[in-house]
Amino acid sequence: MQILTSWFSPAYPVGAFSYSHGLEWAIETGWVTDSATLEAWVADLLEHGAGWSDAILMAHAHAVADPGPLAELAEALAASSERQLETMAQGAAFARTTSAVWEIDVPAVAYPVAVGHAAGQLGLPLPALLTLHLQAFAANIISAGVRLIPLGQTAGQQITAHLLPLAARVAAAAEKSSLDDIGGMTIHADMASMWHETQYTRLYRS
Repeated sequence: MQILTSWFSPAYPVGAFSYSHGLEWAIETGWVTDSATLEAWVADLLEHGAGWSDAILMAHAHAVADPGPLAELAEALAASSERQLETMAQGAAFARTTSAVWEIDVPAVAYPVAVGHAAGQLGLPLPALLTLHLQAFAANIISAGVRLIPLGQTAGQQITAHLLPLAARVAAAAEKSSLDDIGGMTIHADMASMWHETQYTRLYRS
């Protein structure tokens, strides 16, 4: 658990803070305007979007000796060029640091595959891996919303607390899922990630 909490800490150098996963455009266009709409947006991402798909990829990467095919699938699932950048850049950064610190061979592939494969090599528990990953995924997007809407820090932490049970449920379901269960229905979020690259003023890379 100590290793996992280190990996999913904001201090771990993967650059997650520089990505909003399309939220910046959603706020600019008025889809997300307050605590309630931010919570709903992130909940959908966890249950029906990249949170769900990435958790399944991470679970399968935890169990395989060769993550290559999973890495190709993960990259193909990126809904836009910025989403592809988001997962590949974070995966490469995670691989560099984790390979050096823990002395294992982590390939520079899509983030969920890199993390899952590294955790599998170290024998780290899958349920905790998936739950902490989903909590960190949600917290990073909420943090972007706190700055962009803007909201107070207390409101951000309230949203995070509200979504903890959902993150645990999604993690438990993903642990038992096959690759055939990958899929999403977060069309607004996918479109936001495409339109974000044309946004006039941007603080985030996605």
